[in-house]
Amino acid sequence: MVREKIRVSTRTLQWKCVESRTDSKCLYYGRFILLPLLKGQADTIGIAIRRALLGEIEGTCITRAKFEKIPHEYSTIVGIQESVHEILMNLKEIVLRSNLYGTCEAYICVRGPRHVTAQDLILPPYVEIVDNTQHIANLTEPIDFCIGLQLERNRGYHIKEPNNFQDGSYPIDALFMPVRNVNHSIHSYGNGNEKQEILFLEIWTNGSLTPKEALYEASRNLIDLFIPFLHAEEENFYLEDNQYKVSLPLFNFHNKLAKIRKKKISLKSIFIDQLELRPKIYNCLKKSNIHTLLDLLNKSQEDLIKIEHFRTEDINQIFGTLEKHFVIDLKKKNDK
Repeated sequence: MVREKIRVSTRTLQWKCVESRTDSKCLYYGRFILLPLLKGQADTIGIAIRRALLGEIEGTCITRAKFEKIPHEYSTIVGIQESVHEILMNLKEIVLRSNLYGTCEAYICVRGPRHVTAQDLILPPYVEIVDNTQHIANLTEPIDFCIGLQLERNRGYHIKEPNNFQDGSYPIDALFMPVRNVNHSIHSYGNGNEKQEILFLEIWTNGSLTPKEALYEASRNLIDLFIPFLHAEEENFYLEDNQYKVSLPLFNFHNKLAKIRKKKISLKSIFIDQLELRPKIYNCLKKSNIHTLLDLLNKSQEDLIKIEHFRTEDINQIFGTLEKHFVIDLKKKNDK
């Protein structure tokens, strides 16, 4: 285990690994800090990087196994201690490291009696086993044990489809995520307007990547997702009457829209994401299939108050937002 003292600097933004350890071949841990951040920035970065670490990094898994003359997944094979289902679950746990693109094939072919482990996998040269000791099956008799395997590199968690069984070939739930868990915490220091924050990140990986490698890849992938916004072209927002056509910069139209009265706005072009509503109100509206300003204005005050967990204060905030940005009001039930 490695530990380093934390020294706070107010000069430039910097990051550092303050703790790292290997708990096992398939469990690595790292703790990182980023500082100094302005108030609120640590939470913004922490939430975004956590989602990127868990969802935007690719990993390699066994996604399908083919047995000879096996009627179904829950069959047992004479001379093998585990059922077919248990063997599939053991194959699911095998941790691989690769620069594979798409899918490839591998196989196991051994003769018992013996313990079958990840070391018995016959893999392409660009695929590596992280832990050779991971258990697959226990052969109790002198039988041939041969399985064809499909490997895939992807991201996220893919659940096998019930109807995706082929002749002797069984899909396996694939956990492609190299990062097993992420925590982030915030430490504030300073007083008043000088208050700053330190972001602490804790990362656990499955051994196919170190936490430092995972942090680098997640950051790079997160940046790639935002690059299109840096090159965004202007989009046109139209009034319903073409003689009042205006062109407004993307995401920079609130001041000009405030001058537009009532239904002269292209309501379908404005999403509730842009109304700066509190998360609770936003989530309630989305669950009620209210996605655009047009959807919202088609609802009366009475309709909204019937939404689960909605309160009068929430209606008042929506009033304030619409009045601030668009100078419009929600209709009442008897309005035409």
